[in-house]
Amino acid sequence: MPELYVGLMSGTSLDGIDAIVADFGGTGIRLLHGHYQPFQPRLRESLLGLHDEGRNELHRAATLANQLSHAYAAAVRTLIAQAGIKPAQIAAIGCHGQTVRHRPDAGYTLQLVNGARLAELTGITVVCDFRSRDIAAGGQGAPLVPAFHHALFHDAGRHRVIVNIGGIANVTDLPPSGTVTGFDCGPGNLLLDAWIMESMGKPFDENGAWAAQGKILPRLLDALLAHEFFRLPPPKSTGREAFNLAWLKRTLSGTESAVDVQATLIELTARGIAHAISDHCGEAREVFVCGGGARNQALVSRLRELLPGVGLDATDALGVAAEWLEALAFAWLALQALHGRPGNLPGVTGAKGPRVLGAIYPA
Repeated sequence: MPELYVGLMSGTSLDGIDAIVADFGGTGIRLLHGHYQPFQPRLRESLLGLHDEGRNELHRAATLANQLSHAYAAAVRTLIAQAGIKPAQIAAIGCHGQTVRHRPDAGYTLQLVNGARLAELTGITVVCDFRSRDIAAGGQGAPLVPAFHHALFHDAGRHRVIVNIGGIANVTDLPPSGTVTGFDCGPGNLLLDAWIMESMGKPFDENGAWAAQGKILPRLLDALLAHEFFRLPPPKSTGREAFNLAWLKRTLSGTESAVDVQATLIELTARGIAHAISDHCGEAREVFVCGGGARNQALVSRLRELLPGVGLDATDALGVAAEWLEALAFAWLALQALHGRPGNLPGVTGAKGPRVLGAIYPA
């Protein structure tokens, strides 16, 4: 029998909502349909403003959680209408929520969504707040997708690495046998998007075309790579608290060409990923890339240069389009929660043990 779940992901890039519906019935995982819904500019700016300390934060966070829930509900309605599915056929929605604080060092994380309101708006059971239980168990609360990567892509005859390039980049090491590991390895699209918006008024650098016109600035690259996060051993996770436009601007002298800064940021992302793979992923010879960064040709080309002898492709080659994989992971995490099965990997997050993740709001 079909077992249908919706997955919702809005990541650190703050561009919009990825929504998928998948069937976990039978023996496999089938992605049935995907829908992308961009954030309204005012909502995006309000969310971005909440990343910094400011006045009346509690009220702003609560009202934005409600606004997000309405946006998530609209995405779900469009998704299932396009897929020809009724709400009653969906077992649950797995919603990551919008991260505005991630402080495992202080014992908390905050992903905005009003799960109760989303359940009321859609008439579908909602599972959200996936990171908190892992942090309560002593983990980083992120990345959470490696458990799904293992379930979907592990091959007993091949050593694979899955690289997710969203706002933040993370890697999942899938050896043929032994412990699965994974961790955040630095900025993905976050700084690239922020800088082109600052410089050109564009939300992202399509295919990395603008960056490809510039040249890498060695002094700037060295200064960026000096960030303490790159020296931390796994398990580790990060976010806008560490990597943001203000941090980048403090590193600039003010004389750099804007396009050269963009080229240097491509190199920063590529170096963070490549070093993570070469330093921590053993003899892996297959790398598959997902997330929005998988479509950045300049970035992917540079990764190929930095990883000679390693086959590199998008997860499309494994049967799942790169842009939908993370939303699909949160549909799977909702499935795990409803069935009472763990959704984390202690070897990835550093938690004391496997834990069932997520708060459940029944329809």
